[in-house]
Parts: sequence; structure tokens; C-alpha cells
Amino acid sequence: MYEFARGPLVSIAFAVFIGGSFYRIISTILLAKKEKVILPFVSPRHGLRSIMHWIIPFGSRNWRIHPSFTILTFMFHICLLLTPVLTLGHIMLWRESWSLSWWSLPPVLSTLMTIIVILGGIIFFLRRIADPTVRFVSSWSDFVLVIIVIAPFVTGFMAHQQICDYNAIITIHMISGALWLVIIPFTRIVHMLFFPLTRAYMGGEFGYVRNARDW
Repeated sequence: MYEFARGPLVSIAFAVFIGGSFYRIISTILLAKKEKVILPFVSPRHGLRSIMHWIIPFGSRNWRIHPSFTILTFMFHICLLLTPVLTLGHIMLWRESWSLSWWSLPPVLSTLMTIIVILGGIIFFLRRIADPTVRFVSSWSDFVLVIIVIAPFVTGFMAHQQICDYNAIITIHMISGALWLVIIPFTRIVHMLFFPLTRAYMGGEFGYVRNARDW
């Protein structure tokens, strides 16, 4: 199981992730072309302005009126994306499998970022229960997605700290990581791919059509 998770399963997961991502992006663009009110309203200047305001901490009004949530959101997403890419153990696997290597995070910082993702995921999970507004738009799948997202970090932390049997937990770690990659194009996590597209449209609609700000 360990050899399968380390080899074929990883290749399958990346193939599904890349293929699924291209399919979702291309199909979305083709659907947008059929809707006559979408692409004509997209303005590169206003769209880029909107994207920049929303990816900069406190760049939008919504970020400024919820400072604690803004800090948590940015820290969670930054750690979520960078930790798997810059963790030394993962880079060693890339070097062994495909002779690719790059700079890695210090182990202490990698562990700290892992903990931030885990705590952030727990807070987001509890927020969906405690906040009536968020709970109203949440379904059971949203709670499952949070668990799937933080599962590789929980198991990775347990393996690094040698909690439970190492071979068993590292195998679960790789399986959960592969599952995370596979579901990205087909669940709400796909917003990581669609964010530039949706934000560009919103920026164009508000700035180009309504002559107003969307941040």
C-alpha cells in the first residue's frame, strides 16, 4: 500500500488534477462565450484592479471590517499553498522521482505553518456551525471538504512527530493528499482556479458597467 500510494497513486492524482482543472477552466470559458452578457463586460483594467484589491490584505472594505478573519484567511491560504510545495520531505520525493529540487522551508517553520492550517481549518469548521449566516449556506459536503483539506496536514504532522505507527500514518498522509488533489477541480475548492476569472468579471461589471467599486 505504501509503494502504491508513493508511486502510481500520486501520478494518478496529478493526472486527474491537471486534466480536471483544464476541463473545468475551458468548459467555463466556453459557457461564458454562450452568455452574451459576460465576456463583453469583462474589462482587463477593471478586472485586474479588482483582483489586486482582493489579494492584498485589507485591500477591500470587507477585509477591513473583519480584521481578525482577514488575518486568519490569508495566513491559512498562504500556509495551505506553500507548505506542501516547500516542505523538505516533499522536495526529496520530487528529487528522487523526477530529479527536481528547489529551496525548502526550515523544519520549524514548516511545522508552524502546518499547525496554522490545522487550526485554521478547525476554526472554519466551527464557524460553519456557530455563524447563522454561514450555516445557512453550508451543506454536509462543506464540512467534509474542510476535513479533507486539513487531513494531509494532520497526518503529516503526526508522521513528523512520530505519533502512531510511522508507515501507517505516512501512507494515510499520501492517500489523503492524493484525494485532496483529485477533488479540487470538482468541488468548491475549485475557487482556487476560478478566482481570477470570477473576480475579473466582477471588477468589469462594477467598474466598467456600473462605474462603481467592488471592493
